[in-house]
Amino acid sequence: MDNPQRSQAVSLDADHPRFVRQLTRSSYAMILAGGRGSRLEALTDWRAKPAVQFGGKFRIIDFTLSNCVNSGVRRIAVATQYKAQSLIRHLQRAWSFLDGRFSEFVDIMPAQQQVEQNWYRGTADAVFQNLDAIRHNHPEYVLILSGDHVYKMDYGKLLAFHARNSADVTVACVEVPKAEARGFGVIGIDNDYRVKSFVEKPADPPEIPGQPGMSMANMGVYAFNTHFLYEQLIRDADDPHSSHDFGHDILPHCVSRYRVFAQPFSDSSVSNGIDDKPYWRDVGTIDAYWAANMELTRISPDLNMYDEEWPIWTHQEQTPPAKFVFDEDNRRGAAVDSLVSGGVIISGAMVRRSLLFSRVRVHSYALVEDSVVLPDVDIGRNCIIRRAVIDKRCHIPDGMKIGVDPEEDRRRFHISGGGVVLVTADMLGQGYHGVR
Repeated sequence: MDNPQRSQAVSLDADHPRFVRQLTRSSYAMILAGGRGSRLEALTDWRAKPAVQFGGKFRIIDFTLSNCVNSGVRRIAVATQYKAQSLIRHLQRAWSFLDGRFSEFVDIMPAQQQVEQNWYRGTADAVFQNLDAIRHNHPEYVLILSGDHVYKMDYGKLLAFHARNSADVTVACVEVPKAEARGFGVIGIDNDYRVKSFVEKPADPPEIPGQPGMSMANMGVYAFNTHFLYEQLIRDADDPHSSHDFGHDILPHCVSRYRVFAQPFSDSSVSNGIDDKPYWRDVGTIDAYWAANMELTRISPDLNMYDEEWPIWTHQEQTPPAKFVFDEDNRRGAAVDSLVSGGVIISGAMVRRSLLFSRVRVHSYALVEDSVVLPDVDIGRNCIIRRAVIDKRCHIPDGMKIGVDPEEDRRRFHISGGGVVLVTADMLGQGYHGVR
């Protein structure tokens, strides 16, 4: 599978900015955004996980899409499946700015049963069913990306690493303590970052050479040589015993047969402007989702959303500025250590260490602390809300207390293992089954 001519050309200047631009321009990104995200409980009852709101004004998928655009990869497909209407509408509104005249696009690819009468049966099958679209664009490299993690990554650096090593496939990996790696797919490597093993959720994860106590966890980010990808997907599709998944099937098959390399995320992560600590979060549970949002209220959060050199793109809603009204001793509209989005009105209420998304209303004498409040929520007078996630379009009645009495909360709402209260309109008897 090695290509001596390409290897020789790459070895000349594989990290030169001009060469990296050539790599990104000749690449095609397939973002896998069809997962339900069931560990997010009722937050994904009416939306796919990549469409869940995050960080005050974004959707989770905006981070992967922004990584593509900022890296120079502007031929992008998004494979959707589970309850995708909210996600599709967001993609149409937020990501239509790419210019087709320059072969820039974000294509939406729902499961269409074009190859067989099946929905997407796994991550590899989602790509296999869209091979015609990839072939139509004649890329040299294909990036396979997960649409449900929050991180900032320069895919150009990943592609340069891939080309420099004349790899068939390169896996991006986050370095985690060995004890935490048991919940991931773990990559075993040699001193040259050649992959020697791949194991899902091992009891004894292999360590990184020279870094005792640390392991390489699969991020679900892959760079493939295009024709090699075609070969592997076709082979896998013909295997009746396969689950048609990259992590479970494609990678384990390739490790012992082909040139598979792992790149540490620290080598391609984008600096947050405060320190060089790589930022990657799997916000797949209510506790992880709440904690990642709460981190953003710190004075110097690990995720820098104010970085003008690596912006996070999204749909810019037409909302008025946030408004804070009343200035009396017991009725003061204020927000401290919080993120407050456009269209919010805090009317004689106090908000501390919280994120308020667009068009939230907090009425007089209410108190909101350590909470994530999604768009179009109305919080009534004299309410107390602590350590909660309030879903879109909830109306919290006057005087309701959430996060105060766990037993009372448990009768009405969902309480996570970490004690975070999840409140949805359905739980409040205000069921709304429209696009979320």
